[in-house]
Amino acid sequence: QVQFVESGGGLVQPGGSLNLSCAASGMFFRVLTMAWYRQAPGKQRELVASITSTGSTNYADSVKGRFTISRDNAKKAVHLQMNSLKPEDTAVYYCNTKPALILSGKDYWGQGTQVTVQR
Repeated sequence: QVQFVESGGGLVQPGGSLNLSCAASGMFFRVLTMAWYRQAPGKQRELVASITSTGSTNYADSVKGRFTISRDNAKKAVHLQMNSLKPEDTAVYYCNTKPALILSGKDYWGQGTQVTVQR
């Protein structure tokens, strides 16, 4: 069964750090480009970072130099280390493939993990 389970979010002050984790199942993980997305209240979901099967990474301009994406193929896991957090990073964070996985018209977004950055 295809599934993404995100964890590691929380409440943090500006300048703080969080490390998000995602456990993927039901897919041939090691060949897929994986990504983190986020959706802030009232905004569309946006791509934050991605990592290819060979480890090449790409980041949104807004998080470059602050966020680091990594993967563990043996554990089918993706991580997002977030440093120097800003209030504008507040959102629900999701992991998925890139592009996001759709099979037979069905999408597979997980429940996400809430990140709140405030004093």
